[in-house]
Amino acid sequence: MLIAASIPWSTTAVSVFLLMWFVVLLPTIEPVQFGRVLRTPAALASVALVALAVAGTLWADGPWLNRWQGVAPAAKFLVLPFLLYHFARSKRADWVGKAFLVSCTLLLAYSWIIFVAPEWQFTRAHGFDTTGVPVRNTIDQNQEFVLCCFGLAAASIYAFREQRVLVAAMLAALAAAFLANVLFVALARTSLVYLGVIAVAFAICFFERRAALLVLFGLAAAIPAIWISSPYLRNRIEHVAVEYREYRETNRPTSTGQRLAYWSQSIDWIREAPVVGHGTGSARQLFGAAAIGKQGAWADKIANPHNQTLYVAIQWGVLGCVVLFAMWIAHFRLFMARAGLAAWIGAVVVTQNVTSSLFNSHLFDFAEGWLYVIGVGVAGGVMLRNSAALARETPAKSQRA
Repeated sequence: MLIAASIPWSTTAVSVFLLMWFVVLLPTIEPVQFGRVLRTPAALASVALVALAVAGTLWADGPWLNRWQGVAPAAKFLVLPFLLYHFARSKRADWVGKAFLVSCTLLLAYSWIIFVAPEWQFTRAHGFDTTGVPVRNTIDQNQEFVLCCFGLAAASIYAFREQRVLVAAMLAALAAAFLANVLFVALARTSLVYLGVIAVAFAICFFERRAALLVLFGLAAAIPAIWISSPYLRNRIEHVAVEYREYRETNRPTSTGQRLAYWSQSIDWIREAPVVGHGTGSARQLFGAAAIGKQGAWADKIANPHNQTLYVAIQWGVLGCVVLFAMWIAHFRLFMARAGLAAWIGAVVVTQNVTSSLFNSHLFDFAEGWLYVIGVGVAGGVMLRNSAALARETPAKSQRA
């Protein structure tokens, strides 16, 4: 709970509480049961990604310190099998979700306060525009708020079906507050991509065909209204064209222009070593070398090309991409065609990460990476526990029959 509650606010707290959790968990592990969990595709794929990162140090160039620093972003996926194992036994997964929701709700309240009264901002965020962003940056905040929004929307549907109308209305109102913050207060443009994908999935999963079409039609009709009512949203989207034009005409390092330049450079490096890549840690070295002699923001030594697939392909080639997509597929299949709030949240976590990773390297970023590991680990553990319970019930039913 403390780890989940810390993700929106602090990197240090996440690390400290994670270490404490391992100290408590390790003595309770039963090797046979842990081995069964470790053999599941969801766990094996995560371990395979880390194993590839370690193996990639063997064919990388440069100092060994740089190579092992390249392993660090992937190392968090070793935690995922332990989360799957623990929450396949524990019935307190909802405690983790509630802790994360409460923490994000406090962040939401703070965000609205400093949006209305900027002088009340006592923390320092990072990024170009920090209006309404108390900590970190807009990308991290949107990732957390959108997850809360669709988790609450699903919980509201379940509450309404159970005829708890007041609870359903309160959950829906809080979901709307999270969504409004993203659209009107602090928007990372990447969020619009996965917002659309998850919204369509939500309509399909929670409504019958006719109702789903009506919901999708309503969402489509709401887009022009949101566009008209939010000058901030219009400016953020229209500025993409401005950024592209400035990049092409003056080589100004805009957000859009930098991504295009980084992607182009990445493709050239992938062509040089398409099968197994340049080795672990090579992305930072290649981008660092490319920045030498340049001026302004182009001289910044970045660590990744702002695309997860390209980041993996630079270091581990086609082999790395196979492992990456195998992991995404294994994790999505864990929740696919399953009923319940945990299955929906797990599917949203994977969908959000895959979509946002088109424009960022979110698996290897701190906040988004840990959000993915915790989300998939906790919700996936619930899926494993439910499937194990079903497996125990099936022979008994067959015997009685």
